[in-house]
Amino acid sequence: MNGRAGRIVGVVATLAATALAVGLTRDAGRTDRTAAPASAAPAPTPPVLLNGTDDAFIQLLLPMNEGALAVIDALDDRPSAADPALRAVLGDIRAAHRAESVELRRLLAAGNIPEQNIHAGHQMPGMVTQAALAELRATPDDEVRSRAVGLIRAHLTQTVVLCRGEQTAGGSPEVKTLAGRIQEARAAELSALGRQRAEQR
Repeated sequence: MNGRAGRIVGVVATLAATALAVGLTRDAGRTDRTAAPASAAPAPTPPVLLNGTDDAFIQLLLPMNEGALAVIDALDDRPSAADPALRAVLGDIRAAHRAESVELRRLLAAGNIPEQNIHAGHQMPGMVTQAALAELRATPDDEVRSRAVGLIRAHLTQTVVLCRGEQTAGGSPEVKTLAGRIQEARAAELSALGRQRAEQR
């Protein structure tokens, strides 16, 4: 692992610890949001100055989002494993995550920092690993719904923790503002998943 990657790993640990100290609260209310169309051309972003926490936050959240999207895609491949209401919720989560990833990459580019996944193969909280995906794909249809929802819920919950840490220790106003928006979106997504769970009982 190179020196910069080592520093990012250290900042990720500090970021998570800071966020955990701040505490995790869940917003039971629903936050209305409209994801940007995938075809919309991103607006140019002025240069931004990213500190170590900003960099670590973005570099961790991008692969976390990709893992969550892989779970949703895996569930799409199992048409008998999820009901239409859950698929609608997951479709909203997919659209929001894709839009967030565009913004995160734009901020990295504006900070003149290359994207790198230094967490590949790591067991990070809320990160969907290849092993977890393999287990999900091998899960029987009558169990895959609950397993997939559990993975998504863990991802959303940990993202809230990381967003709180970024807002506490981040340096870039642009990244901190985005973290605040993502935190609100995650709270709404957790609430939507919770309603699905209640309706299944």
